[in-house]
Amino acid sequence: MDQIKILVVEDDNDINQLLCNIIRKSGYVPQPAYSGTEAMIYLERSEWDMVLLDLMLPGMNGEEILEKISKQNPIPVIVISAKLEQQTKIEALRTGADDYITKPFDIEEVAARIDSHLRRARRMTQPPQPKKLTYKDISVDTEAKTVMVNGCELTLTAREYAILVLLMSSPKRVFTKANLFESVWHEEFRGDDNTINVHMSNVRGKLAKANPSEAYIETIWGMGYRLKT
Repeated sequence: MDQIKILVVEDDNDINQLLCNIIRKSGYVPQPAYSGTEAMIYLERSEWDMVLLDLMLPGMNGEEILEKISKQNPIPVIVISAKLEQQTKIEALRTGADDYITKPFDIEEVAARIDSHLRRARRMTQPPQPKKLTYKDISVDTEAKTVMVNGCELTLTAREYAILVLLMSSPKRVFTKANLFESVWHEEFRGDDNTINVHMSNVRGKLAKANPSEAYIETIWGMGYRLKT
């Protein structure tokens, strides 16, 4: 699976860069756009997994962009605007926005809402999970829920198994601790690093015992985890 790309349409440079940093820390790839016209160029030339959209923009306003996206691109759109009027929010949501966040915003809330809408979009478009997943000498049978490493069957707990399957389903993606926790525990991540650390350590330890000469999972400092290429 390719990395998730998010278009950030915001004419204020400081806010745009702040949103881009939030996206990077969540393990996704941001692309800043500073006007409605620039945003339309990006939308026409590339495919996007999400758009963060300001409404008050030079060139073409956010309402016009939202209408065009709703008609042409079935992707999640989160409006982030200083417009506080209830009617503006209602019209944006009815036009096709998936969420509406007012400025000033909370960084953690924005990150959580991005993750939430991406998960929902993936559930709607995700193809059936393959019956077998392979990576290096790991083979996972997702029907029988068995894991083979270096020719030997590995015994994993349900959550250890879910972590490994999640990583193997998107081998190039960096998963943040929030991504892992919310995907495996199905609860909102509240910064409990220890839970993730213990389970990830257990998975790594069992893989290392099965094949001491191979490294499978790497830590991307400040971001999260992914399979080691």
